Amino acid sequence: MQILFLIALLLVPMMVHADIVVSVRTIRAKEVILASDLEIKSIAVEGAVADPGILVGKEARVALYPGRPIRAADVGPPAIVDRNDLVTLVFGRATLSITAEGRALGRGAVGERIRVMNLSSRTTITGRIRPDGQIEVN
Repeated sequence: MQILFLIALLLVPMMVHADIVVSVRTIRAKEVILASDLEIKSIAVEGAVADPGILVGKEARVALYPGRPIRAADVGPPAIVDRNDLVTLVFGRATLSITAEGRALGRGAVGERIRVMNLSSRTTITGRIRPDGQIEVN
């Protein structure tokens, strides 16, 4: 009888409490997250971020409300190019490098692709954002 009880106990799912990260204030979308914006709560939420170090310095993609769990998809790298920013377009092959002035038609972080308008030709092109804020065009 005791063996059946032990087996039944093992088969019943147990609620495991884990630490998750929540915000202490409302963080608007496009706002960079600081360590002082976060606290740790001891509850189990599937998919919630458990390490505040992962979130610090990231940009909120959606509004984050106080006491609610933060998921990895809710944050991303901070944007370095905003819509309507003047940017340098760079086209490079081997020893040849051509630059032009452009206007960003979107916003994005390092490595993301955005649409840009070449100001001299008024042509819309797509390029990848470099760490220095220039747009690499192929």
